[in-house]
Amino acid sequence: MKKVLIISYYWPPSGGSGVQRWLKQVKYLRDYNWEPVVFTADNGELPVLDPSFQKDIPKNIEIIRFPIWEPYNLYKKIANKNKNFEPGLIAKASSGSFLERISVFIRGNFFIPDARMFWIKPASKFIKEYLCKNHIDAIISTGPPHTTHMIAMDVKKDTDIPWIADFRDPWTKIDFYTKLKLTKWADRKHRELESQVITKSDKVVTVSWKWASDFKKEYNRDVDVITNGYDEDDFKNIRINLNNKFNILHCGVMKENRNPVVLWEVLNHICKENKYFANSLSIDIVGNCDDEIIKSIKKNNLVDKLKMFPYVPHDEITTIMASSQVLLLSIERTNDSHGIIPGKLYEYIASERPVLAIGPSNADSSKIIQQTNSGQFFEFEDFEGVKNFVQEAYENFLNGNLYGSSNNEIKKFSRKKLTEDFANLLDSIS
Repeated sequence: MKKVLIISYYWPPSGGSGVQRWLKQVKYLRDYNWEPVVFTADNGELPVLDPSFQKDIPKNIEIIRFPIWEPYNLYKKIANKNKNFEPGLIAKASSGSFLERISVFIRGNFFIPDARMFWIKPASKFIKEYLCKNHIDAIISTGPPHTTHMIAMDVKKDTDIPWIADFRDPWTKIDFYTKLKLTKWADRKHRELESQVITKSDKVVTVSWKWASDFKKEYNRDVDVITNGYDEDDFKNIRINLNNKFNILHCGVMKENRNPVVLWEVLNHICKENKYFANSLSIDIVGNCDDEIIKSIKKNNLVDKLKMFPYVPHDEITTIMASSQVLLLSIERTNDSHGIIPGKLYEYIASERPVLAIGPSNADSSKIIQQTNSGQFFEFEDFEGVKNFVQEAYENFLNGNLYGSSNNEIKKFSRKKLTEDFANLLDSIS
């Protein structure tokens, strides 16, 4: 087999969405004649831990865990925080206390491309020494953190090994970039580094068509789209017991700018009209949820319907999805949200439960929902549309006829099929 070195900050025991893309690709790469070697952080700052992902790591693959120093302990002292770094922290801290705002300014202007920058030199040095003794046919870096791309670029410069830069999220167009309080110098530096990665890598990959279009427009470079997906193994042998409540489930991080206000208003309105609906309703949120969303739920008199759960291991979440009545997808309310396709969407679709999605109607997420016939997508302010969806779903729930629907298009998003796409891309450059 050919060998590919995958540089990924996130790897089990890390949980969350950042780890899944390459954990699942690694799981299936051998089926397409590629042997993966994983280079990852030995002691990274991880938002959550999820031991259940360990089962997806293939036997006998080489995993290189290399030490990293990160300034998050310093951040915690400055900002008076005592918990792990969380998704959405930068956006929230940028308008927080004076110390939090100072910490964001330092992060954006001194830690470029990100707070893992101190990993670049020692990691690239180690990899180059490793390559003197071990043959590698291709390199893949996956970011964020975009430090991984900087490591790969430095290795590429001295070895000329073919390199794919994989962007799970954008760099300068990510939603919190404008919150970093950047000086003109820092903004220029970020863009220069992004440009170098885009132009010097042999292939660039991202997860949505809008983001690929953005890169093409900015750098005149063709970008391949390989989306995230679902793993069929995660849905085998699960026991489905449909919730006896009319529950609306959201899985994953709910940041402040993902607050589906129109849904809370609709549910409040229907509850006032229909006491049976009010008694049946359950709002289930699994994962980290911003306080502003909870306030919004309370404002609409729904707090007694709310059930919140901490992080649930991934091997349990698929059962919860498949046993829920309605699955909620909420897209960020930002100017650049059209390319956002939350990873959970693919697992929602695989769960075969109806998806209620709220966001910009021409977003890539909307295209996937339409393509797979797995639910409906509504604009942020479409009160009547959301209301009609909820009422129809509730009637079907009462009649025992609330089912999700999908078609064969979903198979395009299986992790094994997507790994084949990556393998073909690797074959084309190696």
